[in-house]
Amino acid sequence: MSDSVRRMRDIADQLEADFVFRSILPEEGEQAADIEWACFPPNEACPRENMIQRAESIPDYFLVAEDRKTGRIAGLLNGIAVNEDQFRDEFFLDISLHDPAGRNVMLLGLEVLPEYRRRGLASALMGCYAERERARGRKSLILTCLDSRVPMYLGMGYRDLGISHSVWGGEVWHEMQLPL
Repeated sequence: MSDSVRRMRDIADQLEADFVFRSILPEEGEQAADIEWACFPPNEACPRENMIQRAESIPDYFLVAEDRKTGRIAGLLNGIAVNEDQFRDEFFLDISLHDPAGRNVMLLGLEVLPEYRRRGLASALMGCYAERERARGRKSLILTCLDSRVPMYLGMGYRDLGISHSVWGGEVWHEMQLPL
């Protein structure tokens, strides 16, 4: 396990008194879509029906942080496994591209509700997810992010691969990779 994944996992251990880290339940797809739309502007948010379909079809590729006191999902991370090395926009929309035996996971969204931010939840979700996918034999996690988020992901151990081919939401994205 890399030092950055270990640090993120340590944050998760510290937060376990307040949060449960688990796969999403298929019936929580609507809640996941609501969180996506609360955390991303409309041009960047995944269409609700696609988010719900992913939660129902591949709940094992979602990781949620559930508030132990309220039972509310405070944040989540989701992706799909593929045998591709570059991110493409179709991953958001076409669940048939998911391959459970895929060597990489394309991360499609990291969301933490505003009232839960600045507690380390994003790092904890990323660390737990990375650890889980490494145990599944994945080669890497790949994501896209805006310029403003590059330092955050560099701090989590990701490498900046440069400008992505993705033009999701009409934005310019960096492609980031975390070797597992």
